[in-house]
Amino acid sequence: MITGHVFIATSVDGFIARENGNIDWLHEIDTKNEDHGYVQFMQNIDAIIMGRGTFETLSAIRPWVYDIPVLVLSKTLADQSTPTDLIGKVRFVNKTPKEAMALLENEGCRRVYVDGGRVVQSFIYDALITDLIITQIPLLLGNGRRLFGDIPNDIFLQHQKTKTFPSGFVQSKYIIKR
Repeated sequence: MITGHVFIATSVDGFIARENGNIDWLHEIDTKNEDHGYVQFMQNIDAIIMGRGTFETLSAIRPWVYDIPVLVLSKTLADQSTPTDLIGKVRFVNKTPKEAMALLENEGCRRVYVDGGRVVQSFIYDALITDLIITQIPLLLGNGRRLFGDIPNDIFLQHQKTKTFPSGFVQSKYIIKR
C-alpha cells in the first residue's frame, strides 16, 4: 500500500514561504554542521509529488535536485511540455491527490514525499498522509503562505519525537491518527 510523507520547514508562526513564494529566509541561518535528517528521509522515498509553486521555485536549479520521479500536480502545467532536460524526471499532471497516488502505486511506488503547502493540505484532507516531519525555523515572518489552512474537521496527531539543533531549529515528527 502506498503512503504519503511530509518533510517541511516552517517559520515559528507557521509559514512555509513569503506571500510571493520566496523561501530565502530558509538559508539565512547557519546550519552547515547540522544533520536535519533529510538525506536519511529521502533514502526511503520512491517518488515525489509537489505543486506548481514548489516546482517553479525549484525549476531554476541545475542540475535538477532529485534523482527519483517527480509528479507535479498542476492544471496549468499539465498542458505544457516538460523541459527537455527534465524529461523522464518530472511529469506534469492534472490529477486529484487520490488519482496521483493511485498512478504512482500502479507504477510500484510505496513511499511518496508530498511537498508544497496546498498540495500537503489537500493530501491531509484526503487522508493520504501518514506522517509529518515539521522543522520550525527560529523566525517570525508575520505573513506568507501557511503550511496549514482551514480544515473541515479536527485532525489528531500522535507526537513521535522532537529534536532541537544548535541553530535553534526544532524538529518534530507526528503520525496522523485515523
